[in-house]
Amino acid sequence: MVQINWTRTAVEDLKGIFDYIAKDSKKYAQLQTLKLKTRTLILKSKPFIGKKVAEKENLAIRELIEGNYRIIYKIIDKNKVDILTIHHTSRDLTRREIK
Repeated sequence: MVQINWTRTAVEDLKGIFDYIAKDSKKYAQLQTLKLKTRTLILKSKPFIGKKVAEKENLAIRELIEGNYRIIYKIIDKNKVDILTIHHTSRDLTRREIK
């Protein structure tokens, strides 16, 4: 089973999403962050399920979609996946540095 590691950037992104949505509804903010976290669990058994990120040439950098968010992750090896960032689909990903 693959280990999922949330990078500091991804954790900060998740907190930012929560804080932004919580301005209107704390309940919905909790629901949205839970959906995002739950969506990543599929990577434990199927790390290659996400599609390649079009803005990046690295085949190890992939994405899952959950609602209006792109969950960008990197396959480190057969046992580890790093969640790199959670990015809103309406924003330009090329303006963000993703390693």
